[in-house]
Amino acid sequence: MKIIVCIKQVPDPNTTVSKIDPNTKRLVRTGVSLVLDPGDESTISAAIKLRDTLGGSEVIALSMGPESAQDGMRRALAMGADRAILITDPTLAGSDALATARVLASAIQKEGADLVFCSTESTDGYTGMVPGAIAEFLGLPQLTFAREIQVEGQKAIIKRVVPTGYKTIESSLPAVVTIASGSFEAIYPTMKGIMGAKKKPFTRLTVAELGLEATQVGEAGARERVLAVGQAEARAAGQIVKDDGSAAQRIADFLQRYQLL
Repeated sequence: MKIIVCIKQVPDPNTTVSKIDPNTKRLVRTGVSLVLDPGDESTISAAIKLRDTLGGSEVIALSMGPESAQDGMRRALAMGADRAILITDPTLAGSDALATARVLASAIQKEGADLVFCSTESTDGYTGMVPGAIAEFLGLPQLTFAREIQVEGQKAIIKRVVPTGYKTIESSLPAVVTIASGSFEAIYPTMKGIMGAKKKPFTRLTVAELGLEATQVGEAGARERVLAVGQAEARAAGQIVKDDGSAAQRIADFLQRYQLL
């Protein structure tokens, strides 16, 4: 079985204060510490666990980004991924969620996969739109918020996280699966794994090699536009209601005033 895991290198959420370039309105990614997205570490671990359970399978880390993204890819290989594919091309700069999904889906289609694993969302963008768009481009079913996954024959079965617990859902293969945050403990790379990562296959692809036009990606292909960036409004002080016998009525009046009752 071939399992492709879509991953991303992001500004370190533990040490970096995110900044927006006022001119490009993009997240500043230069001069900051970059790491493999912590959520992706959990997703890679889920894929490796399934691979080891099934046997006769491989895990492929797939990413889109500049050459510097190879550092995150190397970590995925050190964790246990079998090989890596990095899509890197100057024309990708400025890609929105749709263009990103188009590029990743093209690479997945070129490679072929039984399962595509994604994190629910990245820690730098938080759109959560890319996995669903990948599934749409590929015409595949999508299983979301998985906390457990198993494969039986030609179907995938997951336990899907819901507010009251979880649901058991299944679909035919191939399929796209998003892993719920924190559902799988991230694998810590060993020294052996780090050294072994240097010998594992690492492929680079360009937009042209995926059969895409430059007008379909980057700023040229983006359908989203950031029109303005501003400071979030300061949170106003809350109203304290002391129970002097009229508290219930005051709360009811408040709820009614804002049409919450």
